[in-house]
Amino acid sequence: MHPIGSIKKFASAALLVTAALLPACATYDAETRTTAGAALRAAPALVPFASEEGVARLGRASAKADFAPLANQFEAQYNGAFCGPTSAAIVLNAVRNLSAELPRDHSRLRKEDLQFLPPGADPIVPRHTQDSVIERGRKTRAQVLGEPMMIGSKATRDFGYQLRQFDEMLRGNGLDTRLVIADDAISEQAIRTDLVDNLARTGDYVIVNYRREAVGQKGGGHISPLGAYDTASDSFLVLDVNPAAAGWVWMPTATLIAGMRTFDTVENRGYVLVHAP
Repeated sequence: MHPIGSIKKFASAALLVTAALLPACATYDAETRTTAGAALRAAPALVPFASEEGVARLGRASAKADFAPLANQFEAQYNGAFCGPTSAAIVLNAVRNLSAELPRDHSRLRKEDLQFLPPGADPIVPRHTQDSVIERGRKTRAQVLGEPMMIGSKATRDFGYQLRQFDEMLRGNGLDTRLVIADDAISEQAIRTDLVDNLARTGDYVIVNYRREAVGQKGGGHISPLGAYDTASDSFLVLDVNPAAAGWVWMPTATLIAGMRTFDTVENRGYVLVHAP
């Protein structure tokens, strides 16, 4: 079979699998199914990156300075609530890929893994991981996974990360950030300009927080980095950190913004612009 045909076949199969999966990284907010369903029906079609059109858009995209560094460090989330930590780890590794101070996360190393190594040898590759980045944030691992925490005056199970919690975790890991809430105070054009300007520069990155149902996917709240912007189709490449659920897709600007203009627990979702300190 021709390689493009294989890609199309794989993409179609992935979409069928997506329909059967539960939310990949949800914050479990109280949005109604009626509103989400209406948004889903109104959302323009998403274009899989693993398609002829998807690859063509990357080829002609003018704002894609972030794509190669992020793709080089990309990894999929291994925990359903870890879309935030995964996005953070990818971006931190892209920012600090040549740093001599990258951490060594030994949490997944088994005791028996060391029995045949020379004395003092350390097989762990230095890099930020989905587990290590959580430790420098205010929200604990247990809270990310559903341990009740106080929100206002109420103990709430707050799975995953709200945008401000996520931004705080990025800052805790030493990144310089600017958080933007996608409310009515900011226009679609202002958001587009913000995102495109970032994607056109090297050394900085953008991570978006949106609701899957509002963009035509199954699931709840989700966090992932952006890789590129294609002017001709007015769409952004979302490097989805749960490829088993949705895969990388080109998302129309209006659709992405609609997904960010959704309410999450205390306020709307939005995006974080990351700068190397």
